[in-house]
Amino acid sequence: MSRIRSPFRFLPVAVLGFPLITTILSCRKDKPEQPVETPVTIGNEHGVYITNEGNFQWGNASVSWYNKADGQAVEDLYAPANGSALGDVLQSMTLHGGKGYLVVNNSGKVVVVDQDSFRATATIAGFTSPRYLLPVGGNKAYVSEMQGNKLRVLDLAANAIVGTITCRGWTEEMALAAGKVFITNETRKYVYVVDPATDAVADSIAVSSGGNSIVEDANGKLWVACKGGGGTPPALCRIDPATLQKEATFNFAGSSANPWRLAVNGDGHMLYFLNGDVFRMAIADDALPNSPFIAAEGRNFYGLGVDPGDGTVYVADAIDYTQRGRVFRYSAEGVSINDFPAGRIPGGFVFR
Repeated sequence: MSRIRSPFRFLPVAVLGFPLITTILSCRKDKPEQPVETPVTIGNEHGVYITNEGNFQWGNASVSWYNKADGQAVEDLYAPANGSALGDVLQSMTLHGGKGYLVVNNSGKVVVVDQDSFRATATIAGFTSPRYLLPVGGNKAYVSEMQGNKLRVLDLAANAIVGTITCRGWTEEMALAAGKVFITNETRKYVYVVDPATDAVADSIAVSSGGNSIVEDANGKLWVACKGGGGTPPALCRIDPATLQKEATFNFAGSSANPWRLAVNGDGHMLYFLNGDVFRMAIADDALPNSPFIAAEGRNFYGLGVDPGDGTVYVADAIDYTQRGRVFRYSAEGVSINDFPAGRIPGGFVFR
């Protein structure tokens, strides 16, 4: 099955090239599931949060937890801790200052939780279609939006939207490097550069269209995964954030390639991304990899993360986008370790 993304909120998802059967299933309305009764406190445990989008308009987004020490998985942290469902389509999660910021796309909100107890402490409303949150210094953060041609500026102390930055197109993942914020764009062939001192777009860097994910490597360079389109090929692009120049472009053969979920290991020397299978590429390589690092073998790979501590690779299988998903763990060498269940449509990993 070809890749889907979080369902398009106000247009039929088929316009983005998503499978029609997924559109039908994802738009089905149903009652949210009843929360589990027993809350879980994480405390000083080390592991990974898994963000589960949930089915579009079902209101069953969730956050799972995997404890690295004992190998135990908890399917949902939020509902037991708060006695209510999280909301509709959890796009991403960011840890900052002992708190978790849960960006709930179709509910148009950011829910702030204690990262240990997972009890909600605040809800920031007023978004159109929020995607990712990036702290940019002090108590300020930016939130990208799928619609509205803008970024949102947040005051994390007040838990409020305090400003807007005009930025055309569907803004997606962001990175802070060399004192500037770099914003990928799903519908434009540019990475936009914002000055966090002025909250204004200062420049743009031409890449392939459909930039969706961005990471910083060991040399301080930024890598962007682009799905292509509009006359541009799917590509990985490398940017020097100091000079604002694109240094290298690695084009994929054929328009069917779809690189996304770009990740980097803990020492910053190895890139990982999804393109049906999981691929791995050293930052010093002069060509794209020819063969998968981890083959999907019939699984529907939808999420990817690399533990910065030990290099363990986590891959999420969304299966059919309606039943509960599954997470597979591999060693840094690509050897299968184990797997465990997650919520519906697992898409992201946050390590602590």
